[in-house]
Amino acid sequence: MQPLQNIRILDITRALAGPYCTMMLGDLGADVIKIERPGGGDETRGWGPPFVGEAYGKYPGESAYFLVANRNKRSVTVNIQSKEGQEIIRKLAGISDVLVENYRTGDLDKLGLGYNDLRGVNPKLIYCSVSGYGRTGPYADRPGYDAVIQGEGGLMSITGPVDGPPSRVGIPITDITSGMFAATAILAALRARDITGEGQHVDISLFDSCMALLTNVASNYLVGGQPPQRLGNAHPNLVPYDSFRARDGWFILGVANEKQWGLLCDMMNRADLKADERFASNGKRVTNRAALVDELNKAFAQKNVDDWLADLVKAGLPCGRINSVPDVFAHPQSQAREMILETEHASAGTVRLPGFPYKFSHTPAEIQKPPPTLGQHTEDVLTGLLGYSVESVTSLRDKGAI
Repeated sequence: MQPLQNIRILDITRALAGPYCTMMLGDLGADVIKIERPGGGDETRGWGPPFVGEAYGKYPGESAYFLVANRNKRSVTVNIQSKEGQEIIRKLAGISDVLVENYRTGDLDKLGLGYNDLRGVNPKLIYCSVSGYGRTGPYADRPGYDAVIQGEGGLMSITGPVDGPPSRVGIPITDITSGMFAATAILAALRARDITGEGQHVDISLFDSCMALLTNVASNYLVGGQPPQRLGNAHPNLVPYDSFRARDGWFILGVANEKQWGLLCDMMNRADLKADERFASNGKRVTNRAALVDELNKAFAQKNVDDWLADLVKAGLPCGRINSVPDVFAHPQSQAREMILETEHASAGTVRLPGFPYKFSHTPAEIQKPPPTLGQHTEDVLTGLLGYSVESVTSLRDKGAI
């Protein structure tokens, strides 16, 4: 058993935010039917290198980018610009619990596939829209990619070196979190439907998600009124909470309370820092950040990373090496937590994917389906779910509708 078995998701999304959302639901057992353009499919199929597997169409293989967000889905090619394609979408919406789309505002309404249209087909349908700026407001019609939203949403202004330029987070963080917020909202809407018997429209935007991510930084501004500044790897509210350079490399250390501050001073044999009035409380340490960080940098430069980490761990302080991506996938903790999974892809053979970030004691997430090849399940879905004959499927394909 899986938590979302018997829930069907009609996925009309591409790129990352929407596909990440539907992958999460698929990982939990939902039947996800991914709608793709005939011939081209989700454009992330071409976002590479690297590519693996056999070349097809205009692509030299399956892109790693596509693979990472599209497991546990069935791929069905549908030309939604055609009347026949629109009818297929309506029929699938009629037997689905959730529809997720990430078209620009108004585009699906023009095709008769908007929320109000499909609500008439299936009043219980949860219809989730994921877009750059949301379905309301002066920017509702604008497109928005992750990097654009990181800039527009304030995240880049607080990311990067103190004296350096604004920087983008190294992963598409607003795409990923928008997908996570969408999945959470969909689960809440499904629960509400259990009570009311009705579906609803869920509106998710990358812009809103980015603002939500500002969390304590946003609160600092809203309460204190001072515009936040870039602090590199430092924390705006806690000191010391930063990366430090040892004699042979870097490590990260977090001190979040007075007990931990005392433990750090004791471990370093720095009674002078513990007694220094400038550092007597976290508030004072924040005020005198530069002076304290300078003292710590001088001390940490005297020993190697492994030596410091051994002492810090023994003292019970949160700390860690700053690993590369290869380091973290070779890490004993990631292996113990099964954070690398293998699945057999139809053309690429065995592929490795990041594991599940949640562990259930009774209803675990599973890879039941590898990322699909383009249109791999078109005939199965049209004949098995919608009742089309094999001859009808052939005719639709000849017309360019699928």
